[in-house]
Amino acid sequence: MKNTPPVPEVELLIEFMEVSMVISFVVVLLLGVLLAAIRILREYERAVIFTLGRFTAVKGPGFFLLIPFIQQMVKVDVRTLVQDVPSQDVISRDNVSVKVNAVIYFRVVDPDRAINQVEDYMIATSQLAQTTLRSVLGKHDLDEMLAERDKLNRDIQEILDAQTDAWGIKVANVEIKHVDIDESMVRAIAKQAEAERVRRAKVINAEGEHQAAERLVEAGRTLSKDPRAMELRYLSAVQEAAADRASTILFPLPMELFTRLTRGGS
Repeated sequence: MKNTPPVPEVELLIEFMEVSMVISFVVVLLLGVLLAAIRILREYERAVIFTLGRFTAVKGPGFFLLIPFIQQMVKVDVRTLVQDVPSQDVISRDNVSVKVNAVIYFRVVDPDRAINQVEDYMIATSQLAQTTLRSVLGKHDLDEMLAERDKLNRDIQEILDAQTDAWGIKVANVEIKHVDIDESMVRAIAKQAEAERVRRAKVINAEGEHQAAERLVEAGRTLSKDPRAMELRYLSAVQEAAADRASTILFPLPMELFTRLTRGGS
């Protein structure tokens, strides 16, 4: 049995289906490329664009197109970031061992440098904060760490901000959270504080005694200028002592007073 040749209508239908498949494939391909090219970034996001491996621009926020397979992007968050600095063992200037941890607040102000000038700006900033914390606090006494945190925070912030500027990072603030002291050192500090309080009490007492002695000397000089003033002070003391009737008081009688009284009687 011989094969019959296909009719023209069937040939046209086959060709139409083949063309339709090609067109559909092209449309799907173009749609996929278009979807891959569309990028939308939030207000706090930026995209560092690389074209064939070379930096070309920083884009965002909002809508933009990216050439697939030709351009790549690295997304950067430009909000203020908060990062804990792990506890660091610090030896203070007065040889006290303490553990100090802190928190830093920073943000990316130049996405280009943050991506191209350092491998990982988050890790780099954290490591730099740890070394700076040990370096700065090691130059101060324990009392300064506890009493002058605001000044130490400013010093650390200024150092970090200066060193991270090349990475496009702005360090806004640094806060020391805890200064942990060993238990034995806490007892030693308590004894030192108690000794300091005793010393101050003795100094204050000695100053009071000194001032009282000066006043007594001045009073003696004033009374010595007129003998009658001394007699009045003596009689006043006798009157005050006589107010307590529960006890017997023996006191000497100045001969000068006795002489004056005798002369007055004669």
